[in-house]
Amino acid sequence: MGIAGKTAIVTGSTSGIGLGIAEALAAAGAHVVLNSFTDTPQDHALAAAMAGRHAVRVRYIRADMSRGDDCRALVEQAGACDILVNNAGIQHVAPIPGFPAAKWDAILAINLTSAFHTTAMALPVMRKSGWGRIVNIASAHGLTASPFKSAYVAAKHGLVGLTKVTALETAGEGITCNAVCPGYVLTPLVEAQIPEQMALHGMDRETVLREVMLQRQPSRQFATTEQLGGTVTFLCSDSAAQITGTTISIDGGWTAL
Repeated sequence: MGIAGKTAIVTGSTSGIGLGIAEALAAAGAHVVLNSFTDTPQDHALAAAMAGRHAVRVRYIRADMSRGDDCRALVEQAGACDILVNNAGIQHVAPIPGFPAAKWDAILAINLTSAFHTTAMALPVMRKSGWGRIVNIASAHGLTASPFKSAYVAAKHGLVGLTKVTALETAGEGITCNAVCPGYVLTPLVEAQIPEQMALHGMDRETVLREVMLQRQPSRQFATTEQLGGTVTFLCSDSAAQITGTTISIDGGWTAL
């Protein structure tokens, strides 16, 4: 049973990693629900364009992933959920004593708690059909740590733990749950940071990428959104039916150090 004709919900999917994953799933024949916290004509146009490229149904549904009721409503409004990709996330960097409590709460809510709410709503639907795929987009920081990222590291470690519990609770039911752990991925947001880093360090583009931005990534190369999309699509395939409760790193060797 392939994923063509299945319905995939991808949270935080109007740009970057989420959009790349949604594009890959649509290209494989899945119907897709795009999501963000806005509700603009551009959001709906993005869905229409993706539907046209791949001849599948693509909808945009607004949901604020910091709100549990919005997370649950997203799955309910989708009407179907064969594939759930929990991708929504935010970041803030600060030392622990000065880390704003509001930022801690928001990061835990969006990066971790949202996945609990969407999973809780999706599992009964998946169990009814006897098939489901949940992919949580964690991070290399779900397996290791960096200073000044307390909330992000805590949330991503928690997401890996939630992945394992979900896999154990669904083992043998035709449902799998795995976490993908990217290192640095070349997204529009990261691309926009490159000139700032060049100016800050007085380096050319190649040097600032190698020595600053990719310093912890042994390959010294960014992962791409297409690679993330391909990995998620594989995890949703029949070939991955016995891959569950694990993490797959796409980090250029970062967590092998």
